[in-house]
Amino acid sequence: MKQAVIGLGSNINAIANMNRAVELLKAQFRVLKVSQWMQTQPIGITDQPTFFNGALLLETTFELKELEALLKNLEDRMGRDRSRPKFGPREIDLDVILWNSEVVDKDYYTRDFLQVLVKEVLKP
Repeated sequence: MKQAVIGLGSNINAIANMNRAVELLKAQFRVLKVSQWMQTQPIGITDQPTFFNGALLLETTFELKELEALLKNLEDRMGRDRSRPKFGPREIDLDVILWNSEVVDKDYYTRDFLQVLVKEVLKP
């Protein structure tokens, strides 16, 4: 079994979309822990609603690339509009932050909230 910490973010119907994403992930994986939701300011494009972010720890038999593809598919199913700017509003954003305890998303090092949320789901 492999473990991954997934970062979640949304600023369009944020709480409902984040809760829905957790439920969909629980239907496919063994979710071990879910963090609190944290409100954060937009990065890049600041003229948009604030974001809610969270993290969850899950176990999977998938390889990293397979999991990343599944997460992108889940974003699409939840209505993510990929024609918007990279740092623009989004229904849901799902990213692998840690893979088997190794940081695989460089944003982890520059976004304090990610470090806080990851620590929360890794606490025993």
